[in-house]
Amino acid sequence: MAQNTIEKIEEKIRQNSALAEESKTELLSLLATLKPAMTELSQTQAEHAESIAGFMERSTHEAMRRQKNPTLHRLAIEGLSASVKGFEASHPQLVETVNYIAHVLANMGI
Repeated sequence: MAQNTIEKIEEKIRQNSALAEESKTELLSLLATLKPAMTELSQTQAEHAESIAGFMERSTHEAMRRQKNPTLHRLAIEGLSASVKGFEASHPQLVETVNYIAHVLANMGI
């Protein structure tokens, strides 16, 4: 299920005409890096993987909205970062990638 969410996010990024090509490429590359880590996490902690994917979807949505709401954007980014807390030792690549995605999304247009 988390993989489906990531694929939906990828499609939304590809279709977003307001997003610079450089940003699209960077986000799509980060999501490609994230997929194997999410697959691994899904095998042992499916609910947590779903939470991460859900916050990723919300964060991406808020970052790409035409009429941005800074409060919702900030809350979505904070939720995304919080969703990977506690996985630093067991899934360091996942945490690193998610935190970098959160950083990129946080800097998009706000």
